[in-house]
Amino acid sequence: MSYSNKYIFATLPRTQRGQPIVLGGDPKGKNFLYTNGNSVIIRNIENPAISDIYTEHSCATNVAKYSPSGFYIASGDQSGKVRIWDTVNKEHLLKNEFQPIGGPIKDISWSPDSQRMVVVGEGRERFGHVFMAETGTSVGEISGQSKPINSADFRPARPFRIVTGSEDNTIGVFEGPPFKFKMTKQDHTRFVQAVRYSPNGSHFASAGFDGKVFLYDGASADLVGEIGSPAHKGGVYGVAWKPDGKQLLTASGDKTCRLWDVETKSLVSEFVMGTQVEDQQVSCLWQGQYLLTVSLSGFINYLDVNNPDKPIRIVKGHNKPITVLTLSPGRETIYTGSHDGFVTTWNAKTGENDRIQGAGHGNQINGMKAVDGSVYTCGIDDSLKQIDTEGRKYAGIDVKLGSQPRGMDVTGDRVVVATVKEISVLQDGRKASSLPVDYEPSCVSIHEESGEVAVGGTADNKVHVYKLTGASLAHKQELEHLGPITDCAYSPDSQYLVACDANRKVILYRLPEYQLAHNKEWGFHNARVNCVAWSPNSLLVASGSLDTTIIIWSIQNPAKHTIIKNAHPQSQITRIAWLDDETLVSVGQDCNTKLWTVAAI
Repeated sequence: MSYSNKYIFATLPRTQRGQPIVLGGDPKGKNFLYTNGNSVIIRNIENPAISDIYTEHSCATNVAKYSPSGFYIASGDQSGKVRIWDTVNKEHLLKNEFQPIGGPIKDISWSPDSQRMVVVGEGRERFGHVFMAETGTSVGEISGQSKPINSADFRPARPFRIVTGSEDNTIGVFEGPPFKFKMTKQDHTRFVQAVRYSPNGSHFASAGFDGKVFLYDGASADLVGEIGSPAHKGGVYGVAWKPDGKQLLTASGDKTCRLWDVETKSLVSEFVMGTQVEDQQVSCLWQGQYLLTVSLSGFINYLDVNNPDKPIRIVKGHNKPITVLTLSPGRETIYTGSHDGFVTTWNAKTGENDRIQGAGHGNQINGMKAVDGSVYTCGIDDSLKQIDTEGRKYAGIDVKLGSQPRGMDVTGDRVVVATVKEISVLQDGRKASSLPVDYEPSCVSIHEESGEVAVGGTADNKVHVYKLTGASLAHKQELEHLGPITDCAYSPDSQYLVACDANRKVILYRLPEYQLAHNKEWGFHNARVNCVAWSPNSLLVASGSLDTTIIIWSIQNPAKHTIIKNAHPQSQITRIAWLDDETLVSVGQDCNTKLWTVAAI
């Protein structure tokens, strides 16, 4: 059986209050870059559903930038490492790895000939370094500022200059090569968060947490003037130049972005991005005709110069680990829920997405199931809620549960929820019955035809089978495993139950007697199996594991299986589902949703 990755619905940028993030732009104008966790995400600017992910860093990445040639990307991480890797090959071959500073890297800038680079951040012995990209040889030093440096930029024309913005409220100016400290500019009264040269190098702009934006001469670094007075009511997190150098875009914590005329230093237009804390703007990028900004929520906004009231597009999604996944009954819509309680709806064909509105769980979602017109969710706020799929908002049922829910399933008008202490049956929006248990359930699956309910136990390593009659449950039998049960699912054709456990096993039972379906042991995972899912034709089972792999198992040929290695690199698989008999969806701790094409065994 062969497989290929069809789409990656990528994670949003990881944001933090009070921390600017850096977007990188492709000199060819096709893609843009940002980071989340250990990953660097490369996204197509025209169609953000097309994306690629680089996962070779061993700790959290902070910034990634294309070389002006477009052939390489340099990415910097928390430990002070810079990796320079190839953009042309799908494997992104590593060209070089250097350790220019001994702490988090906050910004990277390449010289216009792609030969040199400056990196800045929070090193222990220095806050920045300039070196050759080929060899790592030093070409000067970044000194003269007394606190971590947040931003740096290389002048894109000769004579070469480097400017840096620091938390000591100063801008450092360096001449070279070799680069030597020339002066500091002390016009800001708070942290300097961004310094950027205009595309032709004639000017550079600086932005700070004092809400001010200053313009300087590109060669002499003389102050030309202040833009706005001040530019924003809140801290300015980012500045981006129009490709012709005539306008400047600024992004601020006051929840606005503003467009400025550089010559007159006057406001051209204002983009009010919202009224909530998560609408603070923490980054911006101007690439070709696209003006991108990032909200504190992680949403990526495409601004409309002709209509400042409404972005052309908002790319939504998750930037925290995804914990649950379900499909609409027709399988054309994917629903994902995350560790921070947000639910996102995705068009399975185009990747277009939206976030479910309304009062959700506010914390981790542990169970989710879509039925006609509704999606039911249960979370660790000990409640079961209902989403109206048409209105894309929480509406209707909101039931308080006796303890923390671990899994759920729905049949007709009944919802069966397994909590830490009991199994509850809900009907017509209220709790109809509850059965106390002592084995700490982990998952629930309902057999549509017989009304049997399988519940996995973590304390006793058993699958407990119940008979659901009306709203009451009666215990029927138990199936023993060698490790805590993590997930179970009845097949669509009602012939089988599959269960997986923390002992790395996937076990298939034939109904109605729950006998082992074959003597082949499905045990090729290297760690706990987290989830299982059936293909619609009931011929294939997919399992996802803590070991980052997905395995596809054949019912007709139990000895055969296909392993998708590193399906979510450096991240466990949390949930999987089949869109059709040849397409699999997986989600993981890396916040990405991936679609796989699987050819038959």
